[in-house]
Amino acid sequence: MARSHRPFAARASRLPWPGLLALFLIVPAAVFAMGQFSGNTDESAAINYTNTQPTDPVAQLQKRVDSGQATLTYEPKHGYLASVLKDLHVPIDSQGLVFSRTSLQVDFIAPWTPRALYYNDDVYVGYVQNGPIMEIASVDPNLGAIFYTLKQQPSAHPTFERQGATCLQCHDSASTTGGVPGFIMRSVYSDKFGYPIDTPDGTTTDATPWEHRWGGWYVTGTHAPAPTMGNMMAPMTLHDIGNVPNYIANVKLPTGSVTDLSSKFDTSAYLAPGSDIVALLVLAHQTHVHNLITMANYDTRKALYTEKLADVEMGTTADGQHSPLTMMRVKGAADRLARGMMFARDASFPGPVKGTSGFAEEFQARGPKDRQGRSLRDLDLQTRLFKYPLSYLVYSDDFDALPQLVKGFVYQRIFDVLSGQDKNPDYDEFSAADKKAALDILEETKPDFAAFSSTARQ
Repeated sequence: MARSHRPFAARASRLPWPGLLALFLIVPAAVFAMGQFSGNTDESAAINYTNTQPTDPVAQLQKRVDSGQATLTYEPKHGYLASVLKDLHVPIDSQGLVFSRTSLQVDFIAPWTPRALYYNDDVYVGYVQNGPIMEIASVDPNLGAIFYTLKQQPSAHPTFERQGATCLQCHDSASTTGGVPGFIMRSVYSDKFGYPIDTPDGTTTDATPWEHRWGGWYVTGTHAPAPTMGNMMAPMTLHDIGNVPNYIANVKLPTGSVTDLSSKFDTSAYLAPGSDIVALLVLAHQTHVHNLITMANYDTRKALYTEKLADVEMGTTADGQHSPLTMMRVKGAADRLARGMMFARDASFPGPVKGTSGFAEEFQARGPKDRQGRSLRDLDLQTRLFKYPLSYLVYSDDFDALPQLVKGFVYQRIFDVLSGQDKNPDYDEFSAADKKAALDILEETKPDFAAFSSTARQ
């Protein structure tokens, strides 16, 4: 257990570090109140986060469990983990390992007992050795991120408990891109016991420099020699470091690749032995874009609701035309989302990059593919993550659930950039051929965009 390794000095210097996280943030014990919702959540009539019944994949799985259509199986070593991953179609090869103590179950996490994270397109599962609960976050098409816990003990009727303030005090804040219920992936410097001592950037996205990635994470895979924060921790405690800024200024980041973690901890305690570098790269992209989608959804719905209230107050009738203020808010949200989905000004990296699991192959196989076998999931892994300049999350349920007004603006931006009409240099990393290929793939695999594109070409 991590607690037995923690010196008094480290305990005395421990702080509640809201915002320093690798997906589920540390929560001070004083606010560990299951089921209480954060004051940050949007409870306006336009959103009504708390009282709206979610329809995300975890909520759907619970209904199947309740009706007897699905059964979760408990096993002594990992509890319900393997069964939950199977029922939610989450690949084991997506496993990422976090050794920084930046999560809800902080006392069970350490460099020798890292936390495991697994994900697919709309579900994130956190597992901690000997932890009393499993942590799950799921994307609801209309509400954004919904957070759950599942008790890691045998039960005749396992229940995913929806969480509030326990998770949302950080996961509904400025750290989640626009302050919506969402996901956070961060990189932190940590001491020898996993306690965070500093963070170089905000949330990790496609634009985060290579050398600022993966602090507090184990990373397995190969890449060209270049410094990263992965697999690195201070050789001393936070208490012993003293002047943190001076220490950070003199840190020499490791440049080599790591493919085997067995010398660092007992890898047999996990479903997979590694923490695949490709899975971590995709994770940073996906969490950020999910947040942008939720922000576009919220901003549009609130703008339209405010406009409706104004019409009622003034006694006017909606005539199909929106106010300049409404259009400004919606277009701003659409532009932010389109930029994120098309990798505007993303950071290059030193390829070739290769993981240590089958994640890359499994991820690319999911499609959909056009008649030439091309997909928006196709990876580049030479100097950038994806081959084509458009996110596969254009196929996600939360993107499809966007209000038509904002989706139309997003589609227009996508069409303008990929067709070459928009010459913004922020998209110059991709060639004209790559842009055309992305446009062709989207027109062939997404019917509502094909209809939009057909009209736009006229």
